[in-house]
Amino acid sequence: MIPTKFEYYKVDTLEEAFQTFNELSLQGKNPMYYSGGTEIITMARANNIHMSAVIDIKGIPECCTMEMKDNKLNIGSAVTLSQISESKMFPLLDKTAARIADHTVQCKLTIGGNLCGTIIYKETSLPLMLCDSIVVIFGKNGRREVQFNQIFDKKLNLLPGEILVNLIIDERYFSLPYVHVKKTKSDKIAYPLMTVAALKKDNKIRIAFSGLYSYPFRNKEIENYINDEGINHKNIIGQIIEQVSSSILYDAEGSSEYRKFVLKNTLENTFKMLNEV
Repeated sequence: MIPTKFEYYKVDTLEEAFQTFNELSLQGKNPMYYSGGTEIITMARANNIHMSAVIDIKGIPECCTMEMKDNKLNIGSAVTLSQISESKMFPLLDKTAARIADHTVQCKLTIGGNLCGTIIYKETSLPLMLCDSIVVIFGKNGRREVQFNQIFDKKLNLLPGEILVNLIIDERYFSLPYVHVKKTKSDKIAYPLMTVAALKKDNKIRIAFSGLYSYPFRNKEIENYINDEGINHKNIIGQIIEQVSSSILYDAEGSSEYRKFVLKNTLENTFKMLNEV
């Protein structure tokens, strides 16, 4: 049970959602956008977030679309992880979405909620980092498009009241060789010790991580090590582990040292799989 009362607003357009958010903010009601609601409900029950109003965006058509148009996949922020994983449209994102939570939660949890929520892992960000994705945002000045990697730094950095509308990915990435590895403490469906997503484009490996730090990331310096043909893989892995060591998480899922061990084995397998194609 959620211990505090809050107001519920259902909107039908982006303009209405943004206007409602601003009006409620001026009233001091700390509004939040609501799509699947899994994290809002969980965190509110635990008294970890507090809001006086929620704005349901599931009635906004642009936020619920998932279609191919002009050789690009357009995914609305209110599309659920189960819809993504079952679509079989973008294999790396499909697989990533299918490993987040169990199927019951996947049917509620949206990609927008995963990217914009407070839980640190945000695993759906990994394929988006690797694929030169575009983010469509609606705010004070209307609609704007931004490169995902320009607006995602540890989290999706939206301005107050801005709405994540769509994510756009070029289909040329869908057929590239890829690897997705999720390591958990015990169960198949759990928070990750580490999730690694990688793909190979123009004979170069791109790689992104979740669970290793307190935020997901892609590091170009690490990719430079990986793609330096003058360094053997054993030395590359050593350099990567040395670079990330100071910030590796130590939490209930696993110690920093254990994460290093898992990282070493995961990188070895990732390189082996991608270098065989």
